[in-house]
Amino acid sequence: MNKILFPILVLFPLSVLTILSCKNKPTSSDPLQKNTTLYCYVPSDSLLGKVYLENKFLKNIAAITPNINKLQDTTEMVFIEGGVFEMGGDIPEYAEQMPRTGLPQPDEFPKHTVQVDNFYMDEHEVTVGQFLEFVKETGYKTVAEQDINWEELKKQVPSGTPKPHDSLLRAGALVFQYVPENTPKDDLSNWWYFKAGANWKNPSGVAIPLDVILNMPVTQISWYDAMAYAKWANKRLPTEAEYEYAMRAGAANTMYPWGDSLVSDVTAYGNFLQGNFPYTNTGQDGYIGTAPVGSFPPNAYGLYDIAGNVWEWTLDWYGADYYKHISQNTQLSYNPKGPTKTTEVYQQQATNKVVRGGSFLCNDSWCSGYRNARRMRLSPDSGMQHVGFRCVRSVPKNQ
Repeated sequence: MNKILFPILVLFPLSVLTILSCKNKPTSSDPLQKNTTLYCYVPSDSLLGKVYLENKFLKNIAAITPNINKLQDTTEMVFIEGGVFEMGGDIPEYAEQMPRTGLPQPDEFPKHTVQVDNFYMDEHEVTVGQFLEFVKETGYKTVAEQDINWEELKKQVPSGTPKPHDSLLRAGALVFQYVPENTPKDDLSNWWYFKAGANWKNPSGVAIPLDVILNMPVTQISWYDAMAYAKWANKRLPTEAEYEYAMRAGAANTMYPWGDSLVSDVTAYGNFLQGNFPYTNTGQDGYIGTAPVGSFPPNAYGLYDIAGNVWEWTLDWYGADYYKHISQNTQLSYNPKGPTKTTEVYQQQATNKVVRGGSFLCNDSWCSGYRNARRMRLSPDSGMQHVGFRCVRSVPKNQ
């Protein structure tokens, strides 16, 4: 990876809270006790891969108090009945007509049987307006709003990695730019660059009135930030399995949430890139960047932007060989929560969380992130202009 981009994408280890079932009631002294008849989410040290998490960010999350008015609020959430499905890559009959980048990748195999329980899911991505409410109430500062500590950063990068210029250690995030068509595609830093001052309030790094973007999906949000918001809202991030189950919406073995029609034939189904990544975007679907949530039709479960607009964080660590591992150990994987640590083919030192759903920068010539089974990953302390999140809420067994 580019020496400049690498330390930006892999900043710190992580730490976090987990969400327990309603069998784990708060103590009688807990002010949330009387409001936990349906759902209860409390801090815990039992999240998978805790050893790879950073205490600095765990403390920030632990300081968040759930909003008492949101403990049982399912407004703008969709109830999803659990079930069994086949998780993993689908190869269409017309595969020979598609570029390799538009087809299933090795980490999407083998296809395997998964069962998930009932859950609620936000009907659209968390918006800037919703995140603003959270920040106003808690005073929370996102990772992108904090300067980078080189002493912490160098513990994760390969030994001997030179210290980045001080300008790259200032508070900020990664911003996308279209580049000339002769620009090589072998270096992500050609189109992603670090912009000091970029954050959820001005995702492109250019100051704009917040009221202009209140209905946009909030971006430049790290996994930590998403977890902090989820705790405040008494929700959690979806597992990778829950996300794919919701994306498929009851349809078996289809490439996309809308079926098997090629993306070029269904531009009205989501906010994707029309053109040639990373050089041009014609905006045929009406948008060059993010679109206001709900701008495109929902899938069969009533979920908006479950494919396209912005990538969305999940709870799981990324494992390149995870599907192979669980397929060898069980015929039915029940509520899988991912591996206990990141496994990568090339970057063995990486710590990455799974993101799903694709974004406004996806098309078949690059990432095809809008496919049901497409998996991508990102360092959990990274904020990017095309990454956001939505939350879910577990349903107790007796409900």
